[in-house]
Amino acid sequence: MQFLGLSLLRRGLAIASLSLAVPCSSRDTIEDAAVEAAAPALADLATTTVDPVSRRHPRPSPTSTSTSPGNPPPLVVTATPVPYRGVNLSGAEFGAALPGRESYDYAWPTMSEVDYYLSKGMNTFRVSFMWERVQPTAKGELAAAYTAKLDAIVAYATSKHAAVLLNPQNFARYYGVTVGSPQVPSAVFADFWRRLALRYQSNPRVMFGLVNEPHDIATEQWVDAANAAIAAIRATGAKNTVLVPGNAWTGAHSWSESWYGTSNAVAMLKIVDPGNNMLFEAHQYLDATSGGQNGSCMSTTIGRERLAPFIGWLRANGRKGFLGELAGGNNPTCNAAIADMLVAIAEASDVLQGWLWWGGGPWWPTSYPFALDPKTGADAPQMSLLTPHLADLPLF
Repeated sequence: MQFLGLSLLRRGLAIASLSLAVPCSSRDTIEDAAVEAAAPALADLATTTVDPVSRRHPRPSPTSTSTSPGNPPPLVVTATPVPYRGVNLSGAEFGAALPGRESYDYAWPTMSEVDYYLSKGMNTFRVSFMWERVQPTAKGELAAAYTAKLDAIVAYATSKHAAVLLNPQNFARYYGVTVGSPQVPSAVFADFWRRLALRYQSNPRVMFGLVNEPHDIATEQWVDAANAAIAAIRATGAKNTVLVPGNAWTGAHSWSESWYGTSNAVAMLKIVDPGNNMLFEAHQYLDATSGGQNGSCMSTTIGRERLAPFIGWLRANGRKGFLGELAGGNNPTCNAAIADMLVAIAEASDVLQGWLWWGGGPWWPTSYPFALDPKTGADAPQMSLLTPHLADLPLF
């Protein structure tokens, strides 16, 4: 079908870098006057379409093929499991056009997908969407039709006693401009989350993931924007769990590194939650770049090794964390690596609260190495790796 041709180049490719010369300066105070001054530029950006391929470095095109399949190793789970285990559901963030057309540029996850994953024992769904489609104008009202579809999938999943993690797949950007910049001050980001908090605060099964994978932004600038959003959420009276991602594509392996500026290990200690109900979010892939560019894995223990800096930081600082994305291709090395990685997560259940596979959703083709939705009635091969970790999973 025609819309598939336009949309299969999507992984959370939504809203990464546009070719805009925008400074990334940190701001200690945010003035509404800055928003007003930026309004003409934001209005122009609202009519801009975005090349989806440029949106998600270093994630691959979903048409990448996996390496040769292999049989998963036998596994006995003995460590204490983490409470949240599930899958990312993509689709609503797909497409280059803004606002785009449903079933042509993007597609919402379905109730049948939720039912399938619940039947496998999963209890948590990270639902991706696009900030610009929810809120087309800075500090403006939420778009009724698009947001109603988000409401519907949230209401359905939580009615089944599953948890839903809201995920604006925006990489700390609004129309391609970094949050905390003069054009998109932190007050804009805070207003967005104030409105979402007001909408979902009555549902304790909804968690607020501030944004997907900040990158190419000063870590201090991201921390300031995140703190503004958390303060706005708590000012509404919302008590929901907030997930705060790290900078530099949120990699667990690079949590303590400084090639991207101040390390997450240093700067994220300045995150403040007045409600004292937050988790730090990290992601981890197992290929050479840690970016999920293909279905290869560097070794059978690479997942455990790459999680170690994040887990160590959580323990050393008395913090709690969440692995929002993990995946590996269907081949012997990756199957062993994923099995070992899941055991490592369970062994770190003192500080890790959950993991989510990347990815599910209606438009991933079978050639995408991480696709988890069943095809032609058959489970994806990696489901057999996850199943031992889904037994006796609590609902919320």
